[in-house]
Amino acid sequence: MSEQALRDHVLYQLGGGGAHLSFEDAIADLPSKLRGAKVDGVPHTCWQLVYHMRICQWDILEFSRNPKHVSPTFPDGLWPETDAPPSEAAWEQELEAFWNDAQQMIDLVADPSTDLLAPIPHGDGQTILREAILIVDHNAYHLGQLVFLRRGLGAWSD
Repeated sequence: MSEQALRDHVLYQLGGGGAHLSFEDAIADLPSKLRGAKVDGVPHTCWQLVYHMRICQWDILEFSRNPKHVSPTFPDGLWPETDAPPSEAAWEQELEAFWNDAQQMIDLVADPSTDLLAPIPHGDGQTILREAILIVDHNAYHLGQLVFLRRGLGAWSD
């Protein structure tokens, strides 16, 4: 596989291509009253999952490009303190930040000057390729949880 073919494949995955559900589809038409709703036996709400996905994606992006980045404390710094968004504006801000950070990772991977396979100088063996795949995997996992949760809330139709 050529370097450009690899780059194109990763960009396709970061953009929601392949077997992965898109973030947009997972949150589409989610009633605001259900964003903080709980389902018996399910540990998280939709708000908590969206927040967690956003903060983790941001953390991975920042680690990838900023040697001075300090990750949030694990696990408390990666989850919101509340079950529901404090406001409609907070929900919208999380969505906007998620999309913005996703685009920044896409831009980083798309940049031909980015060596996808070179170890990140401030890391311990990580590469931009590994970090991009980590975002794809992490988001796919939690998007599946969102769909499962929405089914339990009666807010998902096939």
